[in-house]
Amino acid sequence: MSDEIKYSGYLCTGCGIGDRLDASQIEMIATREGKMSACKSHEMLCSKEGVEMIRNGIDNDGVTHVMIAACSRRAKVEAFNFNDVAMTRANLREGVIWVRPDDDEQQETTQEMADDYIRMACAELRSSKQPAPSGEQTLNKNILVVGGGVTGMTAAIEAAKAGYTVHIVEKSGALGGWASKWYKRIPFKAAAAGTSNSRTADLPQPIETGVDEMIAAVEADGNITVHLNSIVSKTSGAPGRFSADISTESGSTTTENFGSIVQASGFTLFDPSELSAYNYANSADIITNAEMEELAKAADGGPIKRPSDGKEVQSVAFVQNVAQSSDKKGELPYHSGIGDLIAIKQAIYCNDLNPGCSTTIMFDNLRTPGAAGEDFYRAGQQAMITFTKGIVSEVVAGDSPTVKFKDLILDDDAEMACDLVVLDVGMVPNSGPDPYAGIEDLETGKAGGESEVVGDAIEEAAKAAPEVSVDSILNLGYRQGTDLPQLKWGFTDSHFICFPYETRRTGIYAAGPVRRPMDIKQAQDDATGAALKAIQALEHAGSNNAVHPRVGDLSFPTFRKEGCTQCKRCSVECPFGAIDEDDKGFPMYNESRCRRCGTCMGACPVRVISFENYSVETVGQQIKNVEIPAEFDENPRILVLACENDAYPALDQAAISGEEVSPWARVIPVRCLGSVSISWVTDAMSNGYDGVIMMGCQRGEDYQCHFVRGSAMAAERMAKVGDTLEQLGLESERVVVHEVAITDIVRAPALIKEMEETIDKIGPSPFKF
Repeated sequence: MSDEIKYSGYLCTGCGIGDRLDASQIEMIATREGKMSACKSHEMLCSKEGVEMIRNGIDNDGVTHVMIAACSRRAKVEAFNFNDVAMTRANLREGVIWVRPDDDEQQETTQEMADDYIRMACAELRSSKQPAPSGEQTLNKNILVVGGGVTGMTAAIEAAKAGYTVHIVEKSGALGGWASKWYKRIPFKAAAAGTSNSRTADLPQPIETGVDEMIAAVEADGNITVHLNSIVSKTSGAPGRFSADISTESGSTTTENFGSIVQASGFTLFDPSELSAYNYANSADIITNAEMEELAKAADGGPIKRPSDGKEVQSVAFVQNVAQSSDKKGELPYHSGIGDLIAIKQAIYCNDLNPGCSTTIMFDNLRTPGAAGEDFYRAGQQAMITFTKGIVSEVVAGDSPTVKFKDLILDDDAEMACDLVVLDVGMVPNSGPDPYAGIEDLETGKAGGESEVVGDAIEEAAKAAPEVSVDSILNLGYRQGTDLPQLKWGFTDSHFICFPYETRRTGIYAAGPVRRPMDIKQAQDDATGAALKAIQALEHAGSNNAVHPRVGDLSFPTFRKEGCTQCKRCSVECPFGAIDEDDKGFPMYNESRCRRCGTCMGACPVRVISFENYSVETVGQQIKNVEIPAEFDENPRILVLACENDAYPALDQAAISGEEVSPWARVIPVRCLGSVSISWVTDAMSNGYDGVIMMGCQRGEDYQCHFVRGSAMAAERMAKVGDTLEQLGLESERVVVHEVAITDIVRAPALIKEMEETIDKIGPSPFKF
């Protein structure tokens, strides 16, 4: 095979491109300025004939680098799927002709946009290399599931059905988890259409848990191995080659290799013992909703009896929302969501098992989510459950516990004596210790202004952090900590909108109540999704491809060792734990953990980190190859660095919707705003651009960044770019960072227009002259 590099361009004249643009001029720019050996045109490049033309050039003419000038890089990805060459795409459809009016007065600026995008694509291509797998990795079809409750068993069963082998590690002596203690479960199917409101039998009722059947299915499946009374004492490796030590209570340890991991470690219940107002610790007849399940199950179809004296229960008060949605220390700042459904279910138990039993649900904000939720509430009404809107102030212990409350309907203080009080306590995720507790605040400056703490300083801060008493779940051998990063309330950090189940540790997926409070049906659905993601991850790892959101990407980061200052910014700022350090402090990349976001590249102060097809150079050359007018002449140039996951799609959608984009804008998609190098901003300014706009995803607590913290880190870095602009004698208004959602199809073009108006006010860049 020849090592000769050959560049070639391919222009599509379909979709109106040939009608709106001068194709011969584009071909000339591609060959003369872009240094393509040739630039061929086709009236529909994505057609079978057009794709064959490109393939022929690769197979028979020795083309190694392909520039496609057609539609957005987000369109026709299946047609233009050439993995055996380096490839770039110039967006002439959504990026030019669809965002510019079709009239003669605008033709010149429209053609200028197209010409620049050709120059940019050619420059990017000349700086790119063909991505190649980092090495051979065999396919490992073995999946580790940590936790043997409903979530873990469901994940195992679904993966086994798909032909994968599974190991379940359960710390207790039996499968089933919490649900094995339940009498029945919340229904998940709504009433049939046309059901009469007066017929309780037609409304959804509590149903069997199905746990025994699940356990039997697991035990009968030859693809599933169960480890009881066991924990994962050590996890190392990466997707496709995880190694886990499974240790038993007796002290024996076995080591197994896995392609991916599902963490289904479940939850614990909030302990109300310290809540003096409820007197939980002072009466056997003041119980939690979990203990109520155990009483109902122990009754075995007979009457439910009081724990204190065995008396058949004739009156029950269900106190809802105990220490939930609270801002008090030691209580839960969130609501578990399903507590009211549990209360309705248990009140129906009482009516069924204890005829004549009086049941009252005391709530301040009743929630019945889910397909059957509203109908289940109606079933409770038909079962003669009393729903009382009130705020409980105290539960008094005694022979008959008394609930004191403020009746919000009658606006009066009231109290009720009963045989049994059931406290609705919330779910607390069993996530293990948070590896970033208190540390990310230092990185981002939340702990006291603009913090410069990085590298060794963060490590020292981590060592000084208070020790946690929570047992590790995975015992990961990562420099970033032993367990999965968490959200502020202890649930595993998982992007609910863009990629549920996924965590900040590639190849490890969280499912069930460890992600958020949920019932059995929700946990089963969650487990199925996590199992599919685990399968996807190990399959991609087996072919050396990246996973979500850059699925199939063969590129991976490398660094130039002689230029590295060992500052550790890359390893500290990587959101996914993909970078360790060797014994000399140089970064060691773990390609299988890498999501290819480029955050490490943006973090590197000496610019020695790059990908074969994405680097400081590939973007820098695009910036430098835009034709900057020698004079302002009312023709400014605005550089837009747009996140490829939200902002760039928003601009594409704006084009489809007929929104106009300023003719002075030149848009470069970036993998993540976290990958942006400050050098791109300074190069743009010094080359005569009048303004720079960075469009990233929403950051903060409700972040929507596909790479978790990329957008936040970019904002932090760019907050300091004002000093650089001042040194260059430029106004700070020339560089802005915006949060842009994929739905901002009107707002995204408007932000570019705002920059155009700002430049009109402050004048052109002095570097033009």
